[in-house]
Amino acid sequence: MEKIKSTEKISADLAVHRIIEQIEAPLESVAFDVPLQLPKCVRCQLSCPGYEICQEPEIKWLRKFYVSRNIKKKPERGFTPYTERCVENYLRTELEEVFHPPHALGSNAAPLTARAHFIARRLQVPAIEVYPKLSLWRIGRALGVQKSYLRFHKHSISGEEIREAIISYLIKKDIAFIYHQDVKVLIASPHAFDAFICGLTAVLKFNKQVEPRPKGFPRDEQWIAIPKQDLVWP
Repeated sequence: MEKIKSTEKISADLAVHRIIEQIEAPLESVAFDVPLQLPKCVRCQLSCPGYEICQEPEIKWLRKFYVSRNIKKKPERGFTPYTERCVENYLRTELEEVFHPPHALGSNAAPLTARAHFIARRLQVPAIEVYPKLSLWRIGRALGVQKSYLRFHKHSISGEEIREAIISYLIKKDIAFIYHQDVKVLIASPHAFDAFICGLTAVLKFNKQVEPRPKGFPRDEQWIAIPKQDLVWP
C-alpha cells in the first residue's frame, strides 16, 4: 500500500497498474469494492420520458421495489435513478443480515466509483465487483466466526482486535497463508483488510462459490460477487 501514491512523475492510478503488471502468476480478475456499473439513468442513451413512467427493466424493478418498501415502512420514500442501482437495494433487504451499501453515485461513493472506472478501463483482465462487508459476513459465518466480530470489524476501538481474530480463523482453517508482516498490515489497516477480503472473494468466484443472479433481477443490471452461504473450502 505504501507504493500506491502520487509523485511528480506518476499518479497513484498508474502506480496501481504497475503493481498489477508486476504480478507473475496468471491473473484471472481484479476485484473492486466500488460500483463497476453506473446507475441506469446515467448510462441510458434513450429519449427520457421520466423515470415515473420509464419502461426500462432496471427502472421498473426500482419502482416495484419502492412500492413494496413503502407498504412496509414509513415515511414513504422515492428513489433517485441517477444515484441508485438495483443491486444496492437488493443487498439492503433481501439477505439474511441487514446491510447498508451506499448509493453508487451518492456523495460518499461517487469519487471512488469514478476512479474505479478510470482504472478498470485499462485492465487486460475482467474486473469484478465486491461488497467486502457482505463477503466477510458470508466467509466468517461459514468458518464459525461470531456475528459481533463480523459486524464491527472496522470499529475504531475494537477493530484491530477483531481483524486479528478473523485472520487467525482464516489461518487456522488453512484458508489463507499470510506472511507475518502482511498480517500486521491487515490488522492495522481496515482498507488493506477489505482489499484482502475482495481478493478472497475473487478466488471464490473463480471456484464457482458465489451466488447466481437472483430470479427476476434485471438482465443488464450489474450483479456482484457474493460468497455462497454454504461454502465448500478446498
